[in-house]
Amino acid sequence: MEIFLIRVLQFILAISLLVLLHEGGHFFFAKLFGVRVDKFYIFFDWKFSLFKFKPKNSDTEYGIGWLPLGGYCKIAGMIDESFDTEQMKQPVQNYEFRAKPAWQRLLIMIGGVLVNFLLALFIYGQILFWWGDTYIPVKDMTLGMKFNQEAKSYGFKDGDILLGTEKNAFKDFSADLYRDISEAHRVDIIRNGKSMCIQLPGDLNLLNMMKADPSFVRPLLPAKIDSVLPKTPAAEIGLQKGDEIVAMNDDPVDSYNEFVDLLGRRADMLAVAESHADSIKARTVALVVKDKNGELREDTTVLTPDLKLGFTVQSVAGLYKPVTREYGFLESIPAGIQYGFHVLASYVDDLKYIFSAEGAKSLGGFGAIGSLFPPMWDWYMFWKMTAFLSIILAFMNILPIPALDGGHVLFLLYEMITRRKPSETFMIRAEYVGFGILILLMVVANLNDILRALGYL
Repeated sequence: MEIFLIRVLQFILAISLLVLLHEGGHFFFAKLFGVRVDKFYIFFDWKFSLFKFKPKNSDTEYGIGWLPLGGYCKIAGMIDESFDTEQMKQPVQNYEFRAKPAWQRLLIMIGGVLVNFLLALFIYGQILFWWGDTYIPVKDMTLGMKFNQEAKSYGFKDGDILLGTEKNAFKDFSADLYRDISEAHRVDIIRNGKSMCIQLPGDLNLLNMMKADPSFVRPLLPAKIDSVLPKTPAAEIGLQKGDEIVAMNDDPVDSYNEFVDLLGRRADMLAVAESHADSIKARTVALVVKDKNGELREDTTVLTPDLKLGFTVQSVAGLYKPVTREYGFLESIPAGIQYGFHVLASYVDDLKYIFSAEGAKSLGGFGAIGSLFPPMWDWYMFWKMTAFLSIILAFMNILPIPALDGGHVLFLLYEMITRRKPSETFMIRAEYVGFGILILLMVVANLNDILRALGYL
């Protein structure tokens, strides 16, 4: 419960900040050009609000809504999600949005996106300035990688040390490594101390590579015990720090990765168990363990109902020494900008997978976004996630969908090119259509969260 609350608090804080600044971008340009803002809200205030106030001699009501689906900056004389058609029937006033030149209206509409994007670049720069860039170089992972069957079909072998592709060297083990391999025609490796290269088609499906179980590539972790949890099957059979599991149920175990994969097969057996006896059988494992002195022994135990043995191994961070590149203040600015553009380009490139069946299933709502935050309060990860969400918010809002900023921008560009305004009737209908699309996407994304939680996705 504590982990859930920490993630919820981080999510609410990040979204509140992003919505406030996004709507603040619209507000800033509206005030700059003398356009009246009737309401400025964080979250929607459908039917009622949690808090509101209107300063003396101000035209703007400020408040906090209860529906966390975004923010709201109601600009006078504009067709938006308020669907305030009565105001549009009145004579045009010089303080209204519709009375201003198209270029001013365009800046008002892109103000939110502009602020979100600049905010992300600023945060990335500050992250580099305060924390630097800490990572474990892939080339330093001397135990190599563990590959699935698809990867092995292309010529990879367990223990290969990855170096890079024909385009660039690998930096760290991240989504970028998967992306580089998916687009590579050649991957350079070290195998048994010798440099080699693997030929690839250059168009592997990135989503399938990452969602495969086991995944396409993972850092190889030895199946050597680092610690044993008390009152677990591992403790009961006397496993100790330094012991190494070398076989399970006659299947050789060459790494902790292999051990986890074998447990996955146990999970399949447990899923079809029809009786208590079947369940016990699925959970019973015979282990061959090599102790610190190299001597082998056999132990049989029953795993916990969630198929845990009760031990930990050294993580990648424990096996290898990370390196840190530090940035001065002036250095961090261009580095943050470069990193932000890289994140945006990667995100845009990955969007093509949404139009596949697997991509649609991977859509996530509030639950999926909230789960991206760490289970403990970590300012580094908080700001990194906030910057990432800011870039997503900026990009999604600039899409040419009615009801989003990008839809309004599209119609304004049409007006500037043709010198003709779309009719108010058309704009209202387009707003309804766009709003319907957004609601549908939100329902699908959050339904996916529910189905994932129930184990159907």
